[in-house]
Amino acid sequence: MAGRNGRTVRDLRRANRTAVLQRLYFDGPLSRFELGPATGLSSGSVSNVVADLVADGLVEEAGSVDSDGGRPRTLLRVAPGSGHMIGVDVGETRVRVELFDLTLTELARTERPLEQQRYDVEVIVGHLRDGVAEVLAAADVAPERLLGVGIGVPGIVEHRPDRGAVVHGQTIGWDAVPLEALLRATSRLPETAAYFIDNGAKTLGQAEMWFGGGRGARNAVVVLFGSGVGACLVTPEVEHGRAVEWGHLTVRVRGRRCRCGALGCLEAYAGAESLLERWREEGGRPPEGTDEETALTAMLAAAYPPEGGTADPAALAVLEETAEYLGAGLSDLINLFQPERILIGGWAGLQLGAGFLPAVRRHAAAYALRHPAEKVTIELGRLGPDAVTVGAAILPLADFFARGGRRPEPTPQGPPPAWRAVLRERAPH
Repeated sequence: MAGRNGRTVRDLRRANRTAVLQRLYFDGPLSRFELGPATGLSSGSVSNVVADLVADGLVEEAGSVDSDGGRPRTLLRVAPGSGHMIGVDVGETRVRVELFDLTLTELARTERPLEQQRYDVEVIVGHLRDGVAEVLAAADVAPERLLGVGIGVPGIVEHRPDRGAVVHGQTIGWDAVPLEALLRATSRLPETAAYFIDNGAKTLGQAEMWFGGGRGARNAVVVLFGSGVGACLVTPEVEHGRAVEWGHLTVRVRGRRCRCGALGCLEAYAGAESLLERWREEGGRPPEGTDEETALTAMLAAAYPPEGGTADPAALAVLEETAEYLGAGLSDLINLFQPERILIGGWAGLQLGAGFLPAVRRHAAAYALRHPAEKVTIELGRLGPDAVTVGAAILPLADFFARGGRRPEPTPQGPPPAWRAVLRERAPH
């Protein structure tokens, strides 16, 4: 039966379960007494919801705490083993697959290097299929216990009712690739398995907003700096985060050719792939037969040798120019969106590290309008190289929360995106 606002009793129960689960997840352990003001629910509603969640195995006792003159209060927490998620990062140098329990503790992982064939669709689908099976076997977790598989990919992700997630990855040669349909056709998971596919910069942003350097901010930009460049924008208007193709912002008219085919994109100057290419053009010699991460390490060592060493002037000049391009690119984000924080993540961003940040900050301030530039902080992300996989695993986790801790009733295309409601709330306050 629906009330005046259109909400049914079932909707109300689901919302109450969601509220309790979220507070226990982010702020727990908590007592029933503390859950009341934390959720806005009455003591009777809290007791009923907690009893329901305990009966479902989602919540368990976690010790007790003394109360003021009364009986000790029992503390509650989300039961880690009551659900499992898989997070996948389809990156530039490898496919990383990680299995997590409900509290996002890693249980197993595997990586598949991407070499000559890199973004061949069949190769990627095979890596995903085999990687998922491997981590489940390593942790002895039955596929039926999964809440879902979250996948972060390069490019624009379109969700179609008839085909599921379709990826438009111009820089990697993917033209409307029906990735979800391909996974369902070859997967060893049950037909009811839920896939949540989104842009890798967005999953990085979600991880940093939930658990990292973005926690507590209402306006933030999280930058993914790897072989290419991307960003996730979070504002009150787009609280669940939106991937923006920041790497294809034009920073130089008739400039270098980008992987996307256009001229003068930021990615053509600031991405690790182009950074290494520019070093080679200036006479630099990255180690032969190495991947991009190893080559970038060699470039950094050449530009910033140990004390007493001689710096490679070509490597140093390219890095200094890259810092200016990145700063100029960040200034556009500052002027357009006026964020409180900008966080730089991705393997290349983390590898360049804190030593690179002062120059980037200086150039960003020089190119941006003074008022918004004075209000923004620019820092490295806090979650390290696994941030994209953590963010990808958040997608099925948030969907689970939005359903009040109940598994979805599957449809041929998988569950509808109820997780958006939880992402809008961004549970940490």
